[in-house]
Amino acid sequence: MLDSSTQTLLLQHYPLLRNLPAAQLEDLLSNASAMRAPAGTVLFDENQSCQGFPLLLSGIIRVIKASANGRELQLYRVCPGESCILTSSCLLGHTQYHARGVVEQDVEMVALPPSAFRVLLSQNEPFRDYIFSLFSERLTDLMQLVSAVAFQKLDQRLAALLIGRPSPIHLTHQALADELGSVREIVSRLLKNFADQGWVRLGREQVEVIDTPALKKFSEL
Repeated sequence: MLDSSTQTLLLQHYPLLRNLPAAQLEDLLSNASAMRAPAGTVLFDENQSCQGFPLLLSGIIRVIKASANGRELQLYRVCPGESCILTSSCLLGHTQYHARGVVEQDVEMVALPPSAFRVLLSQNEPFRDYIFSLFSERLTDLMQLVSAVAFQKLDQRLAALLIGRPSPIHLTHQALADELGSVREIVSRLLKNFADQGWVRLGREQVEVIDTPALKKFSEL
């Protein structure tokens, strides 16, 4: 059973659960479990079975696709109030994971057992609508990612990433490379080129955007 503070956080981040009948909500909370995981924890990996449905209360989870040579491509992030569509897909299709989930910022979450997820999906229309709306949003995001990888050069994608984040961006060159599915050496070279043109200022584990219009124009070429 979740403690009262965790229950309060859960209902704040996922208000649709408040509309459940009292008996169903009590049953759901009694079967849920609270979890914490520090940054760097691998929550799930490829070819693993899904053990539960996560409802994030704090922190961030990165969902990535890794290659045999160690390169990674970020598919999407999961933030508080959201959930992992890959997990939903695994539970619905009774399949294993095809990507990896890694904690980016220390996570606190509530995990529902697969049986509770399926009951909610079959019996609660608002929850069902929520899950399928997330599928729609993530599919759009992934189509944009495919388009960027297929049709944009890496330097354009890097420029788009930089202007899409609050400046300064506190990430290492390796972390930026991981998000772009590239390698650190190439990203470092591109960042130095941007700095030479006066578009960014490079610091220790951070990038400060100096000329947003120039980066935006370059990303749209």
